[in-house]
Amino acid sequence: MSTLTPVAVRAPRDGKAWLVSPALLFIFALFVYPFIYGLTLSLSPMEGGGMWANYAKFFSDTSMWPTIVVTLKLAGPATLINVGVSVPVAFALRRPSPYQKFVTTLLVIPVTLGTVLIADGMLSYFGPNGWFPQVLQGLHLYTDEVRLTHNFWGVLISLIVSGFPFAFLLTLSYVTGIDPTLASAAATLGADPLQQFRRIYLPLLVPGLTMAACLSFVQAFSVFPSAVLLGAPAGPTRVMSIAAAEAAFESYDYSLASAIAIVMGFVQLVIVAAMLGARRFFYSGPATGGKG
Repeated sequence: MSTLTPVAVRAPRDGKAWLVSPALLFIFALFVYPFIYGLTLSLSPMEGGGMWANYAKFFSDTSMWPTIVVTLKLAGPATLINVGVSVPVAFALRRPSPYQKFVTTLLVIPVTLGTVLIADGMLSYFGPNGWFPQVLQGLHLYTDEVRLTHNFWGVLISLIVSGFPFAFLLTLSYVTGIDPTLASAAATLGADPLQQFRRIYLPLLVPGLTMAACLSFVQAFSVFPSAVLLGAPAGPTRVMSIAAAEAAFESYDYSLASAIAIVMGFVQLVIVAAMLGARRFFYSGPATGGKG
């Protein structure tokens, strides 16, 4: 089994050798340096006015700061639905069976397609001339025009379709990691299935569900293709990523675009930190039950 070999970097002044892991260099090159560069760029306004001018412009412009609310309105419900629905489905498929393999394989397809192909498929099947509205109208189940695209609901459905498989696979891995004999022991003491879930499974699942919710939220918060293809970019689905793209590629103000990206990352950091902090109010013991 191969391991990462530290790289010796010699300091020019005192002649001491420092060991730098390639993993640290990789993290610095892909995460730390881009963040420092983007933060520095955001503090250098193209139009002048002080280093905080871009942030002042963002929070004073009525076409920019509401994008925070719009993005939260999309990412929040999508995260709750994806994680909430994944729990009962994962419980139903927690035991190895052909159904588990079939469902997990089927749910991998949206992950491999990506948001762009999902959005293209939704335009074909859920658009005004798609088969779904035509079936509803043909069966006289809905007489008015069915609009599931180019609005808020189209983007939300896309986030659920693309995000649910990811949340489900994470939840399934946590559910299958809990020792089933714990529930069996509780059953012998008179605990019904609801009490077993509330007293055993849920406390052990809280750390895993929190991580799944954090990752799902970050994935949904950075929505861009779905908001453009399935939403109304100039209206109810004008999210932060669209505002940053317009600043960069329409106004050619890369400094303002970097500031919007920094604000976007800060909002995600606050929400993720809140979720990680809230989980300690539910359970503070081991993360899993273990299977021995």
